[in-house]
Order: sequence, then structure tokens, then C-alpha cells
Amino acid sequence: MLKSIGKLLFALLLTLSLSGAGRLPAADAITLKFGFVDPAGSMYALGGSKVAEEVDRATGGKIKIEVYASGTLGNERDMYEGCQIGTIDMCSVVNVVLSSFIPELKILDQPFLFDNVEQAHKVIDGKFGELIDQKAQTQGVHLVGWMESGFRNVFSNRPITKVEDFKGFKIRTMENQMQIATFNALGAIATPMAAGEQFTALQQGTIDGNENAVANMLTNRYYEVIKNVTWTNHLYTFIAIGMSDKAWNRVPADLRPQFLAAVKRGIDYQRQLLLDGNAAAVKELTEKRGVKFHNIDLGAVRGQVAKVIEDFRKTLNPEIVKVVEEAKK
Repeated sequence: MLKSIGKLLFALLLTLSLSGAGRLPAADAITLKFGFVDPAGSMYALGGSKVAEEVDRATGGKIKIEVYASGTLGNERDMYEGCQIGTIDMCSVVNVVLSSFIPELKILDQPFLFDNVEQAHKVIDGKFGELIDQKAQTQGVHLVGWMESGFRNVFSNRPITKVEDFKGFKIRTMENQMQIATFNALGAIATPMAAGEQFTALQQGTIDGNENAVANMLTNRYYEVIKNVTWTNHLYTFIAIGMSDKAWNRVPADLRPQFLAAVKRGIDYQRQLLLDGNAAAVKELTEKRGVKFHNIDLGAVRGQVAKVIEDFRKTLNPEIVKVVEEAKK
């Protein structure tokens, strides 16, 4: 009888262990809010959800991350400033916005800086990324990793297959001086506006096109109003994951290695999701959405913006340029 009871108790304990018993009750867990400007179904917010899943698993439920999409916690600038003062736990901020806080990041604004994905990763995951994190920490923010939007291409209401086709083309850009100068140098009319205004602007003809990772044409349904993509790969965009000092200090020191490793796994997932999403988007946009993809002479495009790049490089910190170029090799 006692032996049977013992076996029963052992089986019960094993079941409770496998079902997650022993994890910190949700009410006692450290909960962090993580904001995105993109919708919940975007590959960025999905990446954030994967980060949350990995952190929950790695810390045994002691740290939970709640993802807030669609700008619920504010725009990227608002969220970063919130992290600086401790009113926001975690934020996602594209490097183009973050460079207004950390000028050393401006080197990433240079068009055609990277030839391939591997170069981009070696730069942001290496010494350069560490230097940027050190700068952020002086502002009260810890950069715990970098997701990405990858190479950006041009979406348009008419085919763009040669440099001359950019003349008079009204293109939405980010509010970034280098991006504006680049498209103006091509003969386009750079039109900076907030991300959330793009669809309506395309619909109403306020702009003729925009630019982003190809998967965004699908997820943001731009194909409903414009039907062309030109492979320019003109810019590679990263998305920093920031944590306020206050949030970082809530993570127990003994859990920080597990926490950071879990964030890294979520980032790796998001990067692969982007590659897979772009490939799947090309297939669906071509086969089901009537979108046409065009090549352009990138040598001619680079030649047109060479002076802009040359002038821009003169404004950069030579040491930062050296760090980036060394990583690219």
C-alpha cells in the first residue's frame, strides 16, 4: 500500500514538474512592456513575441515580456525618450531614428554601405554595435540586441528601370537628411512622413511611391494601390532593442546571461523570419497580387549619388568609419 502511494506521489510530482509547476507565479514575475510601432502581424512585432517567449522559457517564468504593437506605447522617438527617463521598459527603434540621439549611428544612413547581409551582421553584432551600446548607456538605455528590416527597395506606382525614371517621382522617405538627399540627387522628390501615413498618401496620390523591405509591401497591403518594386537595395536598416536602466536593473544579476541569450535567440528568429518573409512576399506579390519586380543599373544609381556619399563621409568620425570598414572586411 505504502509503495503504491509512493509511486503515485512520484508520478504526481513528475507531472507537475513537466507542466511547469515550480515556475514563479505570474503575479510575482517581473513584467516588462515592449513597444513596437508596427502592427502585431509584422515580422518585427512577431520577433518581439519570440523574444518574450524565449525569455519566459530561459528564466523559468521569472521574467515576462508583454508586446505592445501598432504604436500603443508611442512612436519610436517617444519610446526611446521614455526608456531614457524610465517610463518605458523596452522599445524598438530603427537606427535612422536612433541616430538623432547617437550621432555615431549616422554612418548607417549611407546608401550602398553593405554589399550583403553577412557584412551588415558583422558590423552591428561586433565592435561597432558595442560602441553604440556604450553611448546609449550614458543616456540611460541598454541596447540588448538588434533586429532588422534589412535591405530596402523602392515601391512605385509606375515602373522604375533606369535612373531617369526617378525624375519628379514623389517618394516617401523617413525623416532622415541623408535619405532625403539621396533621392533628391536621383531627381526624385523626397517626401518625409510618418510610417502610418503612407498607405493613405499612396491611395490619394500624395506620393508616387515609398521604400522598405519587400515583405512590407505585403504586410502593409501597399500592393492594393501600387504595383511595382525596383531592386535597389539602397539601404540596410537595423532595429535596436532598448531597455531602460530601470527595467535592466529589475533583471536579477544571476539571470542576465540567460536573459541576453534568450533575446539573441529571438533576434535570430526575427532575422530569419525577415529573409523567409521577403522570399514568400515576392512569390505572393508576383503570383497573386499583380506586382511586377524590376532591376535597375545599380552602377548608374551609385554614380548619381556618389557626390552625396562623398560629402556625407566627410562629416563622419574617422574612427567610427574605420571600425565599420574593418568589420566589413
